[in-house]
Amino acid sequence: SIKMDLLHSNGVLIIQHLQRDYRAYQDFLNFMSHVGDPRNIFSIYFPLWFQLNQVVGTKMIWVAVIGDWFNLIFKWILFGHRPYWWVQETMLYPNQSSPCLEQFPITCETGPGSPSGHAMGSSCVWYVMVTAALSYTVRWKDKSAVTLHRLTWSFLWSVFWIIQISVCISRVFIATHFPHQVILGVFAGILVAEAFEHTPAIQTASLRMYIKTNLFLFAFALGFYLVLKLLDIDLLWSVPKAKKWCANPDWINIDTTPFAGLVRNLGALFGLGLGINSEMFVTSCKGKNSCKISFRILCVAASLATLQLYNFVKIPTHTEYLFYVLSFCKSAAMPLTVVALVPYGVHSLMRTTEKKLN
Repeated sequence: SIKMDLLHSNGVLIIQHLQRDYRAYQDFLNFMSHVGDPRNIFSIYFPLWFQLNQVVGTKMIWVAVIGDWFNLIFKWILFGHRPYWWVQETMLYPNQSSPCLEQFPITCETGPGSPSGHAMGSSCVWYVMVTAALSYTVRWKDKSAVTLHRLTWSFLWSVFWIIQISVCISRVFIATHFPHQVILGVFAGILVAEAFEHTPAIQTASLRMYIKTNLFLFAFALGFYLVLKLLDIDLLWSVPKAKKWCANPDWINIDTTPFAGLVRNLGALFGLGLGINSEMFVTSCKGKNSCKISFRILCVAASLATLQLYNFVKIPTHTEYLFYVLSFCKSAAMPLTVVALVPYGVHSLMRTTEKKLN
């Protein structure tokens, strides 16, 4: 406990240094925190990659969902504090001389802080994207191509680490994580992504397998929560602290609670399974149009545009259980739209156009 307090106090010094000396980069750091938001995986990265390479897109959802599930379990086990409430409650500072940490609209996360979900989600998904891009160049055999592969390798991994470091600094800057929490998140995300490099079975998973996986993940998390609750261990201990010490009550969002993230991810995995095993997917993404560049570009554009409309769908938060049900449905609809609805619509449009021309 003493060692952890010292680790936290050193982290507070780093946060103060960042908030004092990097004020000019505030907008950029806030932007990078949004870049690391796991929700971007489903609304930006996945629709781009799935239409370009279905194997990579499928892997991306699995990595994101399983990674975030492990993140939840780790958070429940590690009981990590967040800086913005820890400085208010620790007895380490005498005479109530606790440091003043500035808060921002995205500071008041309500779940435990270790490991960082943003850092973990960002590292696992970018790891998938970088390894996927490099898999195209590693096959080149002639000497000039090998040199180009090495340059590409160096460039892409440099970009990877620049993004991860930027996301980590941003999360520390806004006082929602200590430095050790974001570092742990990055390496945990890489381990999850690397594990899925050797799990080809997800590419041929049936809808039954998707449903079984969803039920297992939900049952394990809920069972873990209930067992510890019976032992008088409250895994939602962080929510009251967040509500108490957040500078602005309007910054508290139910969408950041532990179960909200779990429901969102399970919905996305179910939607992917439903889409991949649908007739619409087979007809469009496995048909003759699937090889056409025009088909893929239209699918990417239509998917990104359609998913932005989901941002306008506001889920009511007055009833918690209703929020979770609707959040599951909304999350399931997003990959289903990308995998089946949009490609089928584009396929039908192209087929109609071809008939008119003929």
